[in-house]
Amino acid sequence: MAPVEGGQFAIVDGQHRTTAAILRGQEKVPCQVVQADRAKQAAAYAAVNGNITKTTAQQLYHAKLAAKDPHALALADVCASADVEILRKNLMRSDIKKGQTHAVTALSRCLTLYGRDTLITALQCITQTADGNAGFVRATIIEALCEVLHQSPEWREAGEQLLRTMDKFKFADTWDQIAAGRDKIFPSTASKMMADRIRKFLSRRLGPGTLKEAA
Repeated sequence: MAPVEGGQFAIVDGQHRTTAAILRGQEKVPCQVVQADRAKQAAAYAAVNGNITKTTAQQLYHAKLAAKDPHALALADVCASADVEILRKNLMRSDIKKGQTHAVTALSRCLTLYGRDTLITALQCITQTADGNAGFVRATIIEALCEVLHQSPEWREAGEQLLRTMDKFKFADTWDQIAAGRDKIFPSTASKMMADRIRKFLSRRLGPGTLKEAA
């Protein structure tokens, strides 16, 4: 544990052990006190719990963000630009609001593969079209949009024209059509199917894209 404000201490590792002791009525548990500021505490939490304790990708992201990890900060900047919020815990689909997502792993991977601008535009195609498409900032859709926009950069650079075109794309209907057969396909296949439908949709309305090799 590490000292924090008000003469208290933050548990960096051993939360489950301490909780179990409290439930059994124990008032004291052995510990080691280390000197670490908030950023170092968050970094230690991410390192320990990422390798030992079962921790969600969202929790690790927020811990790394508190520790000012460069990739986490870059991802936070992307999300802020696209009106996206990475949730700290999983919610039912019906409870997810516009821009909220669990898909931090897909977001991180797409930022690395496709870069900041492509990821922001892909997310804006969801959050800044129609009614905001609450509940559809999903890994399959994020990855599909990034692939399509990366392969056809003229669509990515179309700006407002792209967003107004995507106003007419029905994410919910397309998702339901693909999901109807998801027990027979892998997630990566579902992403490819979504990408194909988005590509055909944009080709009809913005003209054929000039395909280039994906990263």
